[in-house]
Amino acid sequence: MNIKPECIGCIAAQSRRVCEAIHADQALSDQITQYVDTALQNADFTLSPPVLAAPLYEQMARFAEKHDLYDEQKLYASQQASAYIPFLEETISQSEYPFHTLLKSAVVGNVIDLAAEVSFDLHDAIQSVFQTDFAQDDSEKLQEAMATAKTLVYIGDNAGEHIFDALTIRHLKQLYPETAIYYMVRGNPIINDVTLKEAYEAKIDELCTVIDSGVPTPGFVYELASEQACNLFDSADIVLAKGMGNYECMTPQRRGNICFLLKVKCSVVATSLGRSIGDIVCRFS
Repeated sequence: MNIKPECIGCIAAQSRRVCEAIHADQALSDQITQYVDTALQNADFTLSPPVLAAPLYEQMARFAEKHDLYDEQKLYASQQASAYIPFLEETISQSEYPFHTLLKSAVVGNVIDLAAEVSFDLHDAIQSVFQTDFAQDDSEKLQEAMATAKTLVYIGDNAGEHIFDALTIRHLKQLYPETAIYYMVRGNPIINDVTLKEAYEAKIDELCTVIDSGVPTPGFVYELASEQACNLFDSADIVLAKGMGNYECMTPQRRGNICFLLKVKCSVVATSLGRSIGDIVCRFS
């Protein structure tokens, strides 16, 4: 999906959040925000929001002389998420519909997004997700497809959220032991998205095959992916894509059997999906 006028203000606001996150002094803050504001004046409206934002974040990182702008925030989010794993394990084990509850457990982590218009409270998010129905619920269709799937490509989103992805993958392996699962992460640090570093720290590679997609954007862009990632994306029986960035980059879809699993956190994505900010969505087509 292409950027809308609202995206410009959102990305500009993100640059100010970056300054706060890295504790930038006034000179660095001015350098970052002035650069972003100037760059956005000539924004290419044929791009998706993540593709537009990616080079801006790369330049912000160079200004700040940091390889990973959100390294501290990613670590904190991961620690927060880990504390809730026992609760989620118990919730899944006691559920009458474990597959549906498993999807809810995966979605609950999607609130961890430092690039969204809204802030997050993980405790409140967990409580609200389990008390909220999917605004679009294609979980039964996904479950039917999983019954015969030989391969699943699971495209991650944010660090911290990947802790819940690990739980989800572990349970999917129990439910579908014959299905080969591949977990795709970003090619390099971008915003707070999950990379190989966080995936290995969470030992996701002990659960399934972890793939560096090669993509430098906060969302899976097929044209920027490695040959291995493209081949897996094309050949997988099912692709499960987490979060808004993946939805923005993969809409319109280039293949079928993609499940978008996300929490709606901005007005542009809400409009695209015909939903409201705060809705949770399991869209499979």
